[in-house]
Amino acid sequence: MWVLLRGGYRLRILLPLRGVWMGQRGLPRNLVPGPPRRRYRKEALPALEVPVLPVTTTEIRQYLRGHGIPFQDGHSCLRAPSPFVESSQLKDQTDVANSFSLFIDKTTGRFLCMTSLAEGSWEDFQASVEGQGDGTREGVLLSKAPEAEDIEEVQRIWDRAVPLWELPDPEEVQLARTMFGLNKVTDDTLRRFSVRYLRSACSLVFPWFSPGSLRLRGLKLLGAEHQGNGVHYVETTIPRPGAYHNLFGLPLISRRDVEVVLTSRELDSLALNQSMGLPTLALPRGTSCLPPALLPYLEQFRRIVFWLGDDLRSWEAAKLFARKLNPKRCSLVRPGDQQPCPLEALNQGLNLSRILRSALPAWHKSIVSFRQLREEVLGELSNVEQVAGVRWSRFPDLSRLLKGHRKGELTVFTGPTGSGKTTFISEYALDLCSQGVNTLWGSFEISNVRLARVMLTQFAMGRLEEQLDKYDEWADRFEDLPLYFMTFHGQQSIKTVIDTMQHAVYVYDICHVVIDNLQFMMGQEQLSTDIAAQDYIVGAFRKFATDSSCHVTLVIHPRKEDDDKELQTASIFGSAKVSGL
Repeated sequence: MWVLLRGGYRLRILLPLRGVWMGQRGLPRNLVPGPPRRRYRKEALPALEVPVLPVTTTEIRQYLRGHGIPFQDGHSCLRAPSPFVESSQLKDQTDVANSFSLFIDKTTGRFLCMTSLAEGSWEDFQASVEGQGDGTREGVLLSKAPEAEDIEEVQRIWDRAVPLWELPDPEEVQLARTMFGLNKVTDDTLRRFSVRYLRSACSLVFPWFSPGSLRLRGLKLLGAEHQGNGVHYVETTIPRPGAYHNLFGLPLISRRDVEVVLTSRELDSLALNQSMGLPTLALPRGTSCLPPALLPYLEQFRRIVFWLGDDLRSWEAAKLFARKLNPKRCSLVRPGDQQPCPLEALNQGLNLSRILRSALPAWHKSIVSFRQLREEVLGELSNVEQVAGVRWSRFPDLSRLLKGHRKGELTVFTGPTGSGKTTFISEYALDLCSQGVNTLWGSFEISNVRLARVMLTQFAMGRLEEQLDKYDEWADRFEDLPLYFMTFHGQQSIKTVIDTMQHAVYVYDICHVVIDNLQFMMGQEQLSTDIAAQDYIVGAFRKFATDSSCHVTLVIHPRKEDDDKELQTASIFGSAKVSGL
């Protein structure tokens, strides 16, 4: 028997039959309902980098002052003169005025030099300032160049692709425009953004150029496939998603621009720029993630408007991204029937200017009346199923009981030793991850290799040890998932774990954290009793879930009970805080 306690003010207990899994295995991933999937090249997702000594904004400022380095305080970064640019490289007074080309992330300390494209960690910057980084000025820290294999593939695809208006067959041109909804997007717009069409793959090709030059660094291919009565879009990026940091439209941004509209799709940026003439940028990974590496490119803007889509997930992503960019300068276009995504608004003949004017501020000092909430309330009433959260496709009974998986909540999962807690939770989390829920796993009891093996077997819905010839196929698909693992094993302090979770939320926009299990943090807290330690730890996780708008699933071992006695809420080691969630 398992007991599942759901965060919030309500207690929900899940009591399946002994030894029987609730739910049933669902459809293959490509048939599971959910957002359009993104197909990437075969390469592992980036490992979760845990900062050894997290740095604060105050510490960064003190260090810069202590070494006589002038700096300017920005929205999400500090700006300083770059040690990677020689004064001889500054050609005129304009360059001198803009010599503050080094951007230091206030949250992580990572830096980026806009002139030399040097980048690195806070420790790398300190080593450079203190003269300990031999060869730093010579470019050891320069942004890692794309692999030769990627560059060759990028150039080969780009050379084969042609402008859409140069296709010889007018019927093929019209079919492509219809498939991608480009009937009202002009050839001039496509030419301005350097969009091409790859006939062999029936895909639009969006280029990624290096800042300040037209050197090709990567591509995104957008393919269209018939699915029932509609069209299903599939994205492919070169290089892999972790290294694809293309703010589509950046070469068209000038230094004088102070306002920008951010979209989740390149097609939406085309529509907005054509209709409004405003600077627009498309996020490389849509609503799933806003990589901190992109923040320096957004520092110049005094106002940023998010127009990410027409569903609740887009709205939640916009609010999350606004936190990174300083919500005081951000506004959000609320999804609605009369406020669809920009391309659809253009095709429907809606007034895009009016929609942008209705954007809501992401920040306000205090809520003084219901008037400031009424639009969000209407949004929730109009999207009841989306508000309920992401539903499990493999466990329909779980969806029936809990309605869905929602951000900002804490789920406590418990069961006797050997009852299959980890096995169940891995598939429970895998189900959500397959639907685009960015997931961070903290497995303190079993190794990440063993956990990944279990999850890969569940993902493939078969025994891969008996089908090794299919391993690469399933491993490639498994790599596509937005799944990350903490590298901890054994006893850890709650502060270290929370710091790592906060880092993951900031860098990878994690929406779901799994902690297996709480007992591995109990011995690290210097409190008088185990009950006090457990209350403190659970309280810390609950606060993190609320503050970070992230769901935390926490596995807890219950106290020993007789074999013939069923688990109760009191079995969770006598903590009023846990059993009273």
